[in-house]
Amino acid sequence: MRLEPEAIERLIAGVVAAGREVMAIYRRAYAVEHKADDSPLTEADMASHHALLALLERETPGMPVLSEESDEIPFATRRHWARFWLVDPLDGTREFIAGNGEFTLNVALVEAGVPVFGIVYAPALPERPVTWWGQVGQGAFRREGERERAIGVRELPDPDREPWQVAGSRRNGREAFIAFCQALPAHVTRDIGSSLKFCLIAEGKADLYPRLAPTSEWDTAAAQAVVTAAGGQVLDAATLQPLRCNQQESLLNPGFIACGQRDARWQRALAEALKETPTTR
Repeated sequence: MRLEPEAIERLIAGVVAAGREVMAIYRRAYAVEHKADDSPLTEADMASHHALLALLERETPGMPVLSEESDEIPFATRRHWARFWLVDPLDGTREFIAGNGEFTLNVALVEAGVPVFGIVYAPALPERPVTWWGQVGQGAFRREGERERAIGVRELPDPDREPWQVAGSRRNGREAFIAFCQALPAHVTRDIGSSLKFCLIAEGKADLYPRLAPTSEWDTAAAQAVVTAAGGQVLDAATLQPLRCNQQESLLNPGFIACGQRDARWQRALAEALKETPTTR
């Protein structure tokens, strides 16, 4: 299913509109609840969830939608979905609560387990809101206001001349991240929240993003589509095969690495990190 430009524009506009609802809550007092797994939940998560589900139903009536905030849908039902929308209404809720602006709204179209289209919208960055979107086979783009430009991953530089750029999470999986980085050639690291780490890869501002701590498929699918459309890859850390969605009952991802390109040096570092902190679904 290839989305036409007019449909993409309506989808982006709808995600931005949901972002306005999120920002209205971000700027005032709000309550914080906790789910069964102790992850936080705010009214912004739910406002975005409802707005995005309404948007997708308007655009693709009857197509299944799986959101982080949906009721649980058993694999016996999901396994029959040839294509569906996978949504994280507010990725980086802890960053939202911390007030640092590093949170995103994420919408992905998944076909046969592969994220083929994605929108990542960051409404609260310091300079101005930014939308990243990509459709595999068409390319990836960064939009700020009325300005849009094509983006792509960069070639991995010679680390003796220019250090590699490695993105990481400031909150999760630090031990594994440090083990990975210790085995790399010259590099610098940048900690940043939510799916923004993938977007750095997609626009050539970072080379690697290893994640050997738990994530769910809605955390990664939209940004995976953007990275793939930009010429990069998001790979299972153990098998180095592309991440796939909706392949089993669990919606947890394995450990993974997002990269602009493969290289034996980081693959060795990843193998060393996995020895230190093996991860499974």
